[in-house]
Amino acid sequence: MQRADTATIGDGAPPVRMTNIWRTIRGYILWSHERGTIQYDVMVTLILLFIFLSPLLVNFKDKPVERNPHQTGVVVIPDNGGGLIYQIEASAVSTKDPATLPQQLLGIIEPISGEVSITKVETQRDKAGHVLGYKVWVQR
Repeated sequence: MQRADTATIGDGAPPVRMTNIWRTIRGYILWSHERGTIQYDVMVTLILLFIFLSPLLVNFKDKPVERNPHQTGVVVIPDNGGGLIYQIEASAVSTKDPATLPQQLLGIIEPISGEVSITKVETQRDKAGHVLGYKVWVQR
């Protein structure tokens, strides 16, 4: 009785052994292919594709926070109560209305220190009564 060849497939194609496939996969996982081989080039190409295409496909939410730095001087002094005191020049504030003043001061302070709440505002004036700046106490 003749033995049937189970390793050949159809019309004379060479047999594909699963050990060869697993050896190739293991070589990719363990990075055991030599430089200059096609397998090495495929691995490097896949890594580069991941690096350059993943930011387009995945939202990593790593955009920088948009902050508008002020051209005027702001001095930050630590407070004994655990807060901070900000000395802000009068030229940084455009409003004369006391109702909108805290909101404008927050707009100057928050890009520097993040989200804070104002606990006290003191207006600094010269001898003639002109506003020189503001002392602002804040808490986080």
